[in-house]
Amino acid sequence: MCLAVPGKVVSIDHRADPLTGLIDFGGVRKQACLEYLPDLRVGEYVIVHVGFALQRLDEASARASLELFEQLGLLEEEFGDAWRQAAEQAGTAAPPAPVAAAGEESAREAR
Repeated sequence: MCLAVPGKVVSIDHRADPLTGLIDFGGVRKQACLEYLPDLRVGEYVIVHVGFALQRLDEASARASLELFEQLGLLEEEFGDAWRQAAEQAGTAAPPAPVAAAGEESAREAR
């Protein structure tokens, strides 16, 4: 499934052609094309679909959507480990996960 996901503009590369920026999707950061919203500013929220920021969104709506997507597991589906997802689709074993630091592993177990 491919979602239109809300995210916060973290930075904008005005030298890039096409105009691009770094978008934060609840902790996951990805580059997106900003050509459709050339007057966008850092700190604003946008809806991103297949790598293109398509529309501004108010912060409350963006946060509510991100929370719901996370509860439904859609953020993991959209932004999860691409290597693991590819292996699952191919019916093969996933590559081994990187070894986490002791504190990171404890944090994961606490969740």
